[in-house]
Amino acid sequence: MIEELLVAVAGAAAAAAVYAGAAARVVKQYERGVVFRFGRLRDGVRSPGFTMIVPLVDRLHKVNMQIVTMPVPAQEGITRDNVTVRVDAVVYFKVVDAADALIRVEDYKFAVSQMAQTSLRSIIGKSDLDDLLSNREKLNQGLELMLDSPAMGWGVAIDRVEIKDVSLPETMKRSMARQAEADRERRARVINADAELQASKKLAEAAEVMSDQPAALQLRLLQTVVAVAAEKNSTLVLPFPVELLRFLERSTAGPVGAAAAGAAPGTAAGASEAAGVTRPFSEAYLRGAADAAARVEPVEDLTGASVEPVPAEDGT
Repeated sequence: MIEELLVAVAGAAAAAAVYAGAAARVVKQYERGVVFRFGRLRDGVRSPGFTMIVPLVDRLHKVNMQIVTMPVPAQEGITRDNVTVRVDAVVYFKVVDAADALIRVEDYKFAVSQMAQTSLRSIIGKSDLDDLLSNREKLNQGLELMLDSPAMGWGVAIDRVEIKDVSLPETMKRSMARQAEADRERRARVINADAELQASKKLAEAAEVMSDQPAALQLRLLQTVVAVAAEKNSTLVLPFPVELLRFLERSTAGPVGAAAAGAAPGTAAGASEAAGVTRPFSEAYLRGAADAAARVEPVEDLTGASVEPVPAEDGT
């Protein structure tokens, strides 16, 4: 009797151990457990740790709750300004509702991948090339909104979307390089013109200061001469003030006019006066020209009577 009781206890213990082994489950920290009993979803999601299910009745499905990094294959499309480009991206998402991720969609990863490719092609057609190259943050937000709307119904939340690379045709790359070079040249010309304008304003202010202080102009002239001579050149360029030429012209205008008025009509001064031209000759030159004209004797008429030609003899 005792032996039969011990055998029964041992059999029950073995059956309990087998049952416990079949019913015991362990859910990891980054997972959540979803239990189906006879195909129906049980209320509640099993949290991480040790849990028990009914063998042959319940089915436990573990869902990974970590952020999934999914690359989006490169999609070729035409932008709004008719440029053919190839764009690839990457999507970061995670499951927020394990039950919806299993029930509402067959394969949530495949669904997110296809939705990302479709949304990427759509965003390419709605954007310009400049937006794809320089305004990617705005496009990333647009892609995230396009993916997040249907993904929330699947129990999936889109963490972020990033456009990785934009491939352009070689002809478009050369055109963009020429455009950038032209823009750089335009900016350089504008900067040079602005510098010339500022320099002209400063020179005008300097001219006003020098007009009030004539000695400043002489000092500036001496500084220029020193700067030119510092290079040890064999030729020295010396600026000549225009005011000095005007002073000399005014000083010689009086004597020249008086000498030209008293000169004979046959002299050089008389010819200049007849032609209405006043030359800035010195007084010594005018006196020498008058004396030379007085010493020249008049020449008599050398033409004489005309001589008839002698008729030629016959045979000559």
